[in-house]
Amino acid sequence: MQPNHLVTAAALGLAIAASHASANTVLRASHQFPGGQGDVRDEMVQMMAKEVANADVGLEIEVYPGQSLFKAREQWGALARGRLDITALPLDYASGRHPEFSATLMPGLVRNHEHAQRLNDSEYMDMIKDVIQEGGARVLADAWLSGGFASSEQCITSPDTVDGQVFRAAGPAFEEMLEAAGASIASMPSSEIYTAMQTGVLDAANTSSMSFVSYRLYEQVDCLTQPGDYALWFMYEPILISEQVWQGLNEEQQTALMAAGEKAEAFFAEEAAAIDQQMVDVYEENGVEVVKMTEDDYNAWLEIARETSYKNFAENVPNGQAIIDAALAVE
Repeated sequence: MQPNHLVTAAALGLAIAASHASANTVLRASHQFPGGQGDVRDEMVQMMAKEVANADVGLEIEVYPGQSLFKAREQWGALARGRLDITALPLDYASGRHPEFSATLMPGLVRNHEHAQRLNDSEYMDMIKDVIQEGGARVLADAWLSGGFASSEQCITSPDTVDGQVFRAAGPAFEEMLEAAGASIASMPSSEIYTAMQTGVLDAANTSSMSFVSYRLYEQVDCLTQPGDYALWFMYEPILISEQVWQGLNEEQQTALMAAGEKAEAFFAEEAAAIDQQMVDVYEENGVEVVKMTEDDYNAWLEIARETSYKNFAENVPNGQAIIDAALAVE
């Protein structure tokens, strides 16, 4: 073959490859968590991107970690309007639009990781997912993260230990409970806790075990309350897809996404309990005191929560009491 024919053939090959690449539907996935640093939520999304690419169904997922595409609290609105395709989202961040979502961060509602798995297949979760879908999204993968408390002032155990501290809570239910115990509240996503503590805006915070590690909060606190046997804090942080986007995909692409979501969910379930111990190890290595709540501490918090968070949710949220009852019915 003559040299000019070689050039022409190479150019044609590149053109065909480019045409094939451009034929792919590209979905943008956003989340607030650090990328490429071992955060399980980022790893779930990255795993889905890899699985979808391997499925060869003309679909590609581009991942934008660390709020590089949308700010944490902007993601739900963008998803519902079809401006964002996929997100890994702490669902209670959208409770301002859908107050039912506060039932996914209700003090003491989830007892442990095994209980969280059972909740995923319950009437309670069906009710939450109905609201998600009516709001313009659908769930690709479930994830419940346990969490704890940390403070630069004193260890958080019984309710009296939060009195006078400025606290970040992840959602309205915890804010109501903490306020009733004497804390002041400063609302913000977990990605802003470090700076708020560094600048003296916050004394204390609760967030997931994963976020306590990923955001290096051990650099700002003196004491960590781990979940232990009495985990007061569990938060639902699913991977969601815009319903508008979903309806625009063909059946093969939808099937590939659901299969990728199932694999990511299974991966998370295997990692979930280990994340709590990872947090404890990292904090102890960095000289932070680590404590646990006793059963009496836990019950004292639940008593406050029932008179504040649970009561307000049941009275003020559409179908609130039914959602709580459905969750409590899961053994």
